Amino acid sequence: MKVSLVIMAAGLGSRYGGSKQVDGIGPNNEILMEYSIYDALRAGFNKVVFIIKPEMEPLMERICGEYLRRRTALDGTPVEVAYVHQDFSSVPDFYQIPVERTKPFGTVHALLCAAKAVHEPFCVINADDYYGIDAYRAIYDELATLPENGRGAMVGYLLKNTASLHGTVSRGICAVAEGKLRSVRETLKIQLYPDGTLKDLAEDRSLDPDTVVSMNFWGFTPGVFPALKSYFENFLRTEAGDNIKAECLLPMMVGNQLESGSMEISVLHSADRWFGMTYREDRARVAEELRKLHASGAYPASLKG
Repeated sequence: MKVSLVIMAAGLGSRYGGSKQVDGIGPNNEILMEYSIYDALRAGFNKVVFIIKPEMEPLMERICGEYLRRRTALDGTPVEVAYVHQDFSSVPDFYQIPVERTKPFGTVHALLCAAKAVHEPFCVINADDYYGIDAYRAIYDELATLPENGRGAMVGYLLKNTASLHGTVSRGICAVAEGKLRSVRETLKIQLYPDGTLKDLAEDRSLDPDTVVSMNFWGFTPGVFPALKSYFENFLRTEAGDNIKAECLLPMMVGNQLESGSMEISVLHSADRWFGMTYREDRARVAEELRKLHASGAYPASLKG
């Protein structure tokens, strides 16, 4: 079957201080999304959709597109590659974009931009996170079981493994029961301390290190796009207003669907450890993790071989 990996790569990486999506951090200058692509293809995915800023397309074609078009998927078919642009041209006409706004409208908007290119079950991920091969295998198997509407999946990670000592992070705090996602609460200022404790600075409360969080590793069918469109348009009419930093986020959209009873989300778990770069100070740790994975044989010398 056709199964897509959809990569959200249009973010500006403001806290990181540069374009972390194309920061060569692996032993041979690999960028993080190359590991995601490599792992997804060996799990069975056969299409890759990049959500990018329009000016990024030549760079992405040079880094990933050219070699992907020469790859063959596990099912023997050529790997399909598509680019979609996240920009203001896709925002409905009823909303007047503030003159000062430069950032995209977040992950719901990003995924909506891919609607015309995605006609099959898909996994959507962040470009600047490392999820591990086990996560892709788990969600690939789950995607094969999803009906056209009403169900999705996510791979959950433990909060203690996803925070940074170098500043606060935003995470979707999940309530999980019997393998199903019950609710998602966006927590915007989570601080990890050297002793391993975690705190929600916005609400001045401690957080359980073993809490399950969303790292934007979702599995859906194209049936999710109407719900995304409705949620995004409501966001523009209510929360966005003149706020030049307002973002419409996937975990919150999923939480809304759960509350209304419109969607059921299975929570999958990965044996691999997530890591990523929120701040530039995270870079050395991530580079070392990747070096160890190559040295252990988890990855070949060249991901493009």
